[in-house]
Amino acid sequence: MSAPLLWGVLSTANIGRWAVNPAIQASKNGELVAVASRDGERAAAFAVEHGIPRHHSSYEALIADPDVDALYIPLPNSMHREWTIRALEAGKHVLCEKPLAMDAAECEEMADAADAAGRILMEAFMYRFHPRTERALALLAEGVVGELRVVRSAFTFKLTRPDNIRLDPDLGGGALMDVGCYCVNASRTLVGAEPVEVSARARWTPRGVDDELAGILTFDDDVTAHFDCALTMERAEFYEAAGTDGHLRVESAFLPGTDDVVIEEHRGRDGVAEHPIAGADEYRLMVEHFAEAVAGRETLRYTAREAAANMRTISALYRSARNGGRPEKVRP
Repeated sequence: MSAPLLWGVLSTANIGRWAVNPAIQASKNGELVAVASRDGERAAAFAVEHGIPRHHSSYEALIADPDVDALYIPLPNSMHREWTIRALEAGKHVLCEKPLAMDAAECEEMADAADAAGRILMEAFMYRFHPRTERALALLAEGVVGELRVVRSAFTFKLTRPDNIRLDPDLGGGALMDVGCYCVNASRTLVGAEPVEVSARARWTPRGVDDELAGILTFDDDVTAHFDCALTMERAEFYEAAGTDGHLRVESAFLPGTDDVVIEEHRGRDGVAEHPIAGADEYRLMVEHFAEAVAGRETLRYTAREAAANMRTISALYRSARNGGRPEKVRP
């Protein structure tokens, strides 16, 4: 058995507390050894509560910890670039929460930093590692829907606290950045290409953050993707891939939990067939793949430059939404 990847977590954010940190602790090739907070007492309490051996009272101290190989960064979006680059320059591999950065230029800068340091950097879109996602892509490749024409998706939920960081423009808030980024990513992944043009309409808060946004992505050959995202609506979470012969539908598309799930294959009046998929922890599969990539036993499936492509589409959607829905080219 090779040595496990030794992880540190930069902050005590809830996404780490309830999802990624337990996945690291349960993984077959990783060990969570340290956590940091800018509040030393918070870091100490968090470490005790979650069985983490060491804690640091600053992000800098964790980055400098010689016994940590890789960092998971669940900080607010606007802080991703700074702390990822600092970690990479200190010799750490980095798994960073989505979206990787505020725009494509930041993603490219982070990718360059990873290349220069000879370290692995990946964006934490965990749904891509669930076997259901892999099976959906395989079914599309097999042609079960015929010629793919449309992808539809939604990710909405209702925020109840007006002070939530998702509503703070200085921290990279907004429905598109928080949940719509999944729809954009899923659309690009299912189509297997980059959109050439987009349009979007949004509702803006008084602080200038989108709390609702609907968008259309246009790909070559007139394939389109339609999605909506919101921080103001009851929960909806699905994607569909529709073609000339039928469509696939996936419910709880991004956060299915660990129970068994299905892919629905619809064929009009011919009814619905279900493709059952055994339950899995997509977070654990993600961190295990990351550790295997660090060890050189697997090729990293999703690079920081792929994340830059996602952000180019998101930036074009924002340009359109701020210009009354005017179509915008996705800049190469």
